[in-house]
Amino acid sequence: MPPLLDGLRILVLEDEFLIAMDVEQLCRDYGAGDVIVARDLGEIDRKSVASQFDAAIVDLMLGGASTLDFASRLRESGVPFVFASGYSDMDEIKVSFPDVRLVTKPYSGDDLVQAVAAACGRGPLV
Repeated sequence: MPPLLDGLRILVLEDEFLIAMDVEQLCRDYGAGDVIVARDLGEIDRKSVASQFDAAIVDLMLGGASTLDFASRLRESGVPFVFASGYSDMDEIKVSFPDVRLVTKPYSGDDLVQAVAAACGRGPLV
């Protein structure tokens, strides 16, 4: 597999345990240096996200709570990210985050990895 995520430190916000484990392994298979999974926003230090991570994969809803405010902070901090979610309120995402890719569940691993790589400037925009 090409090392599209080679050396990147990736934050995965995902509340479904099995999906989170699959995404973590997928990132590692594509060369990620470190992958941290958080199932709740309370598990991460929001103030230091920009210094801890090179990219993020963000589920739109964690335990019924929206992650859009957190995504706004990621964007303000300059951390590239993609949304990976079963919720597909495309209108809200297109308006609030026109340059951020939404990879809808169920997604293929290749689609997700290519979207993260593109967000980080490591591949073609998809």
